[in-house]
Amino acid sequence: MLNYAGTPPLVAMAETDSRQLIAAELRSLIARIEISMRLIDAAMTTKDMEPDDVTSSADLGSSDIVVLDDVTPRFATASAALNTCRAELGHALEKLSESGNPA
Repeated sequence: MLNYAGTPPLVAMAETDSRQLIAAELRSLIARIEISMRLIDAAMTTKDMEPDDVTSSADLGSSDIVVLDDVTPRFATASAALNTCRAELGHALEKLSESGNPA
């Protein structure tokens, strides 16, 4: 995790410039969240495709056996949290845009 405690405050700048800087940072955070969400989706897909070490249901003579993993719920929870963060950052960017053009 990054520690910004020692980061000096922004120098005084025009309000438009500071809005543009904030908007750029918000867009960067949104992009990083979307990358993380894609990585989680890929990990869940890869996990779903991997064969289990358990004997297959065909070998046991039954198709009623379901193998549950303990990783997918954590991935799904992390993905939902990131989705919420992404939505809130998008909302913040929208509100910032309403106060001026952060282009």
